Amino acid sequence: MTNATKRPPVLDETLAQQIARVAHDAYTDGLPLELRHESSLRVLDCLGNSFAAANLAVVDQMRSVVTAWGGNDQATAIHAGKTNAPNAALLNGTMAHALDFDDTHLPSVLHPSASVVPAAIATAELTNASGIQLLDAITMGIEVTCRLGMAGYDRELGNSIFFERGLHATSITGTMGAAVASAMLLGSTADQIASALGIAASMGAGLLEANRTGGTVKRLHCGWAAHAGVVAAQSAGAGITGPPTVLEGRFGFLQAYLGDRAIASEISADLGTKWVLPGLFYKPYPCNHFTHAGIDAARELRERGITPDQIDHITLAVPTAVLRTIAEPREAKARPESGYHAAFSGPFTLASAWFSDECLGVFHQDFTDESAMDPERLALAAKVTCVPSEICDSIFPNQFPAIVTATLTDGSVHIAEVLSNRGGPDRPLTDAELAIKFTKNCERTITRSHADQIRVAVQGLATGETTMQILGELLKGGQQ
Repeated sequence: MTNATKRPPVLDETLAQQIARVAHDAYTDGLPLELRHESSLRVLDCLGNSFAAANLAVVDQMRSVVTAWGGNDQATAIHAGKTNAPNAALLNGTMAHALDFDDTHLPSVLHPSASVVPAAIATAELTNASGIQLLDAITMGIEVTCRLGMAGYDRELGNSIFFERGLHATSITGTMGAAVASAMLLGSTADQIASALGIAASMGAGLLEANRTGGTVKRLHCGWAAHAGVVAAQSAGAGITGPPTVLEGRFGFLQAYLGDRAIASEISADLGTKWVLPGLFYKPYPCNHFTHAGIDAARELRERGITPDQIDHITLAVPTAVLRTIAEPREAKARPESGYHAAFSGPFTLASAWFSDECLGVFHQDFTDESAMDPERLALAAKVTCVPSEICDSIFPNQFPAIVTATLTDGSVHIAEVLSNRGGPDRPLTDAELAIKFTKNCERTITRSHADQIRVAVQGLATGETTMQILGELLKGGQQ
């Protein structure tokens, strides 16, 4: 976390009022330059992920829904055109999360930027806010999202209570963070920001069953969170109010979602002086984050010269809590029904790391429907057994570790341990590596020169060189 100054708390403030005061101060007084730099990198990563997903079927389907709704030309839907701000946030948030390439906060295990950034950009474009105001609002929105997620992290259990209940904290708390960011960019008072939070608490939702048994609805979760956040902020601006005790009240957010296991202090402790943004994990691979250490371990074994035809069987040891996501049901994970579902399979992602020619490790071409039917990958995936690991349990969820053991046909055993994730503070991606990821993402739908213009524009947000009008024009995209 990064330190910054804050004003002293006011006696008898509710949690929502504390958040609103810090958010209002951040908007009026500004945040440190290093936070703005970090925020601009999150914008770049989110936009690259969005351009990469722009032509997916689920995005086309959601685009058709939004087109049928119509709307005023207020903000830009990426790789499309103008629509109203909530609709732009909906489409852009759907794209930002659709490929599961968005960043992760640990140990809450949620993806904050894919909800907050699209909502903030849409609102900033609507209000013609400055780039600096946009970046500060994103920082605060991500802060709220992650702190609410941490209120649901059970340290004794070593996992998210949201997750244990089948709830997608990303879209639930992301709605709240998106509302705060949007309210800031509307120039709201502290009371209006608190109301936006109170309104958004009645709007956030998301279930994780699609991760287990299929369906594309999870790809909409961050889009709907972004949309709801913008609407909540606009509603508060119009005079609708939320309950001041929306978080800690008897029928408030914490009790409703988390019961007596909620940890309210995670929301308020050092609020406004310590920031989560610099500690977020970037994803180097476009697949479920639980699979990344297994991919790196497989790459290590591959680099040692081990080939798939030499392998008799493989054990993928991971934290117990992740088995339900990347290993169960076993038959579905060994033979995923689509490229999207392949990205949530421990066996398949591990096998792909052996066969991919991608210099970054694995990339989008490894998670197409065609790749999911590749007989060589499926044959190797069938040799993988996923098991719980006490070592991994002791580290999770501060990292998503994996231990891969390959037993060869000659009886020899080879082990690769990856106990910290690439892309996190312990193994960070450089700005140059993030730029490569951004460019390769964008090249799925726009030219490299166009991607370069967007990258330069995002860099200019923190200096005031880039206006929202300039950024909006660039985000319209255009087919190659």
